Order: sequence, then C-alpha cells, then structure tokens
Amino acid sequence: MRKFGLFVFFLLCNASLSVFAQERPYIVQKPIIWDAERELLSLEYIKNRHGIENPSVEIVPKMVVVHWTDLLSVNKTIRTFNPVYLPGRPALRKASSLNVSAHFVIGRDGTIFQLLPETTFARHTIGLNYCAIGIENIGSARYPLTDAQLKANTDLVKYLMAKYDIQYVIGHHEYQIFKNTEWWKETDPDYITKKSDPGDEFMGQLRINLGLQGDVFVGQ
Repeated sequence: MRKFGLFVFFLLCNASLSVFAQERPYIVQKPIIWDAERELLSLEYIKNRHGIENPSVEIVPKMVVVHWTDLLSVNKTIRTFNPVYLPGRPALRKASSLNVSAHFVIGRDGTIFQLLPETTFARHTIGLNYCAIGIENIGSARYPLTDAQLKANTDLVKYLMAKYDIQYVIGHHEYQIFKNTEWWKETDPDYITKKSDPGDEFMGQLRINLGLQGDVFVGQ
C-alpha cells in the first residue's frame, strides 16, 4: 500500500512539474458576469445543443479554438461578452439566448486577458463548446493578427497543453472538420455558421511554433 502511495505521489509530482516547466504567461484577469442566470442558460445549452446531461458547467478541456473578434478594441470585446443574454443576432438567438463568450482575449499588443476559468463552459464554437477553451484575438480580415498576438497565443497554448490533455488546436474556420466524428455534439444538423477566422496562415504558423508540424492533432 505504501509503495502504491509513493507511486501516486510520484505521478502527481511529475504532472505538476510538467505544468511548471511551461511557464505561465502573464494574464490580466477581466472576469465577465457569471451569475445564476448565466449558469442556468449554460446548463440548458449543454443539454439542448450538445445533448449532454451535465450536473455542472465544468468542462474537461480537450481542445483549443482560436478566433478573431472583428472588433478592434479589447474593452469593447469584453463589454460585448459581458451580458448574460445574447443581444441581437437572431440566428444565434434561435439556438439559445445565452450570450457568446470566450475564456481569453488577446490584444493586438499581445496582452492576454482572462474572462472565464479555463474549465468553465463558454459559448464560442458550435458543436465543440463542451470540451473547448476559446481564445479570441483582437483583429479581422482587414486587420490581420500581429506578431505579438502570435507569440502570446503560442505561450498561452503551450501553457494550456502542459496543464490539460489537449488533443486538438484549431482555428474557428476549421471547426466543421469535426462533423461526423465522435467529437461533434450538436443536436441540430442544420445549425452551422461559416467562419474564416483566424485563417490558415495564422494557424499554420501557430502550429509550427507549437511543434505540431501543421497538424490539428496534438496527441501522439
């Protein structure tokens, strides 16, 4: 029994060392509203959209999805995500009145802001929210993401990969590759939106930086 206890202790120590070996980047905490209403709407989304009966809004991160905002202001982006209920956007409201959000926002200077805990549900990618950490970057097709944002995404995703069993790192524009796989959990087959963010060039360079050799798959 003592040997088993020492073995477990050894494994836990190694897991902790792997996280500490990948330095946590500097992250500014900017929490958005999380109240009973947002929690209820999140649980309803998990059940109605993903078909999962979940007793809590806690997720087990297996994937990172990288986005851009189409807004050019960190403060405006956070103000957009802050309300519990989704304003406007009738196509999305038809699926759920829960507002969209993300776990992180990265400014054009590379500053990382955290809006939600990494293991808390956020609505940011159809079919995959139940297992995905969302990273929003301030930018658009007209204002491509910066070198500073590329470095910040690299540092943040490396940290997340060391902390969680991340299997995939994808751009929002790639999310439909998971349709017809066991990862895809969306109860309405017609609920699809076309995305272009953040584009193949940015994701290709990010995967090179992560040592993924251009592949979305992380695991060995």
